[in-house]
Amino acid sequence: MPTLQTGEPLDAAGLAGDAKKDLQGQLLSDLVVRLAGSGNSFWEERLADIDPGSVTSLDDLGRLPFTVKQDLREQYPLGMVISPMEATTRLHASSGTSGKPTIVVYTPHDLAVWAEVNARALVLAGARPGDILHNGYGYGLFTGGLGLHYGGERLGCTVVPVSGGNTTLQLQLLEDLGSRIMSATPSFSLVLAERARERGILDRLRVEVGILGAEPWSEGMRDRINEAWGGGYTALDIYGLSEVIGPGVAMEAPDDLGALNVFDDHFLPEIVDPETGETVPDGEYGELVLTTLTKEAMPVLRYRTGDITRILPEDQPGVPGRHWTRISRLTGRADDMLVIRGINVYPREIETVLMDDPDVGANYAIVVDRRGTMAEIRVRAEATAEAGNRIPEVTERLTRVLADRIRIRAGVEMVPEGSMPRTEVGKVKRVFEQVDDTDPLA
Repeated sequence: MPTLQTGEPLDAAGLAGDAKKDLQGQLLSDLVVRLAGSGNSFWEERLADIDPGSVTSLDDLGRLPFTVKQDLREQYPLGMVISPMEATTRLHASSGTSGKPTIVVYTPHDLAVWAEVNARALVLAGARPGDILHNGYGYGLFTGGLGLHYGGERLGCTVVPVSGGNTTLQLQLLEDLGSRIMSATPSFSLVLAERARERGILDRLRVEVGILGAEPWSEGMRDRINEAWGGGYTALDIYGLSEVIGPGVAMEAPDDLGALNVFDDHFLPEIVDPETGETVPDGEYGELVLTTLTKEAMPVLRYRTGDITRILPEDQPGVPGRHWTRISRLTGRADDMLVIRGINVYPREIETVLMDDPDVGANYAIVVDRRGTMAEIRVRAEATAEAGNRIPEVTERLTRVLADRIRIRAGVEMVPEGSMPRTEVGKVKRVFEQVDDTDPLA
């Protein structure tokens, strides 16, 4: 498995047809052989009923076991690493609900693959060698910052590793360096645009493309972000997760909005029914499952991401000459679903309603009130300045539209524009729980 070298040409289109399937089948076969023969006790047990030599094509994928996040937690810290630690060069981690982080490990080859797929993502977004990439993702154990950083360098961009927070410095650098490409969370991108407008410098910034990820965000939020930055700005979705590699698993392109291009020579996608685990046909929604075909240190086999999407069928072609597997932008996460009075509610549905209303600003929060026998849900959202004295009308309208959309009544509270806190570092939190009389949004 050769290591990619800086300066080699980028594959920005992918393989098509039988050539793709043959490559994926061979890589899958090689992966199973590597895992089964790695001497790793986790994989030896997980693959005990699989003859590695019997896996010869993609037709055998469904016989293979799933991997889930709980596996990584139970094997903490390094129980799923199959390379000798002296052969590894990097470790990242994400926070875990159990109190222990989820640790992922990389060899030099893994880092080269990570740089490659992020460079491809930048190309799809419209970045070119010589661009200045303003990288507003957090650096450190979080995979976001360094993933885009090395992708930018791989492409030949000049990367500004500014990380998150410190909006004054961010705006100064954006203005003085003239960056055309910016990467950040959607919430922080919106904060930067708001602050630039407040300081009267928005028209002096030359950002054209925002590569936005690490948080769920809707089409309505895209419209709000594009509007906040003014004409000529395009917000694009980048997808990834640390368990698979980090950012760079899939990328949206400005000429194919709504679709994420999965770099399927490294990450094999499939969609399964979240309840049964059975594969669903292309075009049907289900849970995204990914297999890392080329990772060395810590591969995962049929990893259940928890993200809900669908593979776009072949009768919905993308851009001619581009052959990556295309999936819809995520509609939510299976584990983000709220059960309110027996009704399944996804936070993304609430955001869609709010962002479709012209009198609602871009900042909001959802509170699940669990103080009573049955949970209640309420929404706090900023009203735009244009809403003026029509707040009662807006509140009534949103209450009605939300009830139609999510099939239960949600309390709606409108607050003045700019009164809710902004998230400048890390991922924005939209959903809060209330278990006593303390207001979680206070």
